[in-house]
Amino acid sequence: MSLGPEASVTDEQSAPTADAAEVRGPAEKAIAGRSLKQIAWRRLKRDKVALGGACVVIFLIVVAILAPLLTKWLGHPIDEYHNDQIDATFGTPVRGWGGISKDFLFGVEPESGRDVFSRILYGAQTSLTVAFLSAFLSTILGVIFGLMSGFLGGWVDTVISRVMDFLLAFPQLLFSIALVSVLPYQFLGLNPRWSRVAVLVCVIGFFGWPYIGRIVRGQTLSLREREFVEAARSMGARSPRILTRELLPNLAAPILVYTTLIIPTNILNEAALSFLGVGIPPPNPSWGGMLSDAVRFYQIDPMYMIVPGVMIFITVLAFNLFGDGLRDALDPKAR
Repeated sequence: MSLGPEASVTDEQSAPTADAAEVRGPAEKAIAGRSLKQIAWRRLKRDKVALGGACVVIFLIVVAILAPLLTKWLGHPIDEYHNDQIDATFGTPVRGWGGISKDFLFGVEPESGRDVFSRILYGAQTSLTVAFLSAFLSTILGVIFGLMSGFLGGWVDTVISRVMDFLLAFPQLLFSIALVSVLPYQFLGLNPRWSRVAVLVCVIGFFGWPYIGRIVRGQTLSLREREFVEAARSMGARSPRILTRELLPNLAAPILVYTTLIIPTNILNEAALSFLGVGIPPPNPSWGGMLSDAVRFYQIDPMYMIVPGVMIFITVLAFNLFGDGLRDALDPKAR
């Protein structure tokens, strides 16, 4: 039975409208915009390997900060000798596996009997301090000179590029040996340990900035011709504002990724310098210094070499895994 044209049209339009509202309602609630930070965090959460590396990194940082308390609770003072744990004839630990026991979690040093666990904790404090501060110094110098070189161009770009080439070709190890030999044992009111840490930070950080400087320069060369930079210029923005407000935010992702990847390299550099005797001076603990001391005992007490070697391996691996995951998460082209 027909009720007229007006009624039929009303019925046909009203029913689909209600159904469409029911269908569109959940869909509209499910769709939500995400910022670049949210997208990067979502990608990073799905990368279990990178999260595992981040957890190890955080754990190592906490351990380094709490080294004095952990030494007091679970270990022994780093300069305390335990001759009762050493064989008087051979100078090796009395117990097997390098003297590992409930009182000495990582064993004891040959000849001296010092607690390896406590020295590993303070070695982590030293290595991470050098790595982070030198990475910070390299990042600051690399960003400043990379931005100047890529944005200003001309003779400024030529001079900075040649300086970077010179530093990349300069023998860092020989310079470190020469610098350590002429500097006083302690300066600036610091004890010998932290005086040498300051030297290592300056040397490693100064020779490390050309790597990030090249990356920043290349990115700046491509960004300075983009439309948003031209728009800022047309609105009367000066060069400092363009550098800090337009270019630098777009360089944050590669800078952050490269900084996380340069930290493990700095850890290896510090360990290598300490191994060669131009790093942290003995008897202050250092992973590289412990490896250097273990060379004499690796045949009769291999645990003394294995423990600091494994710590360096785990630390570098954790930083690399986290840096790779962070790079994938911040890559806008990644799927």
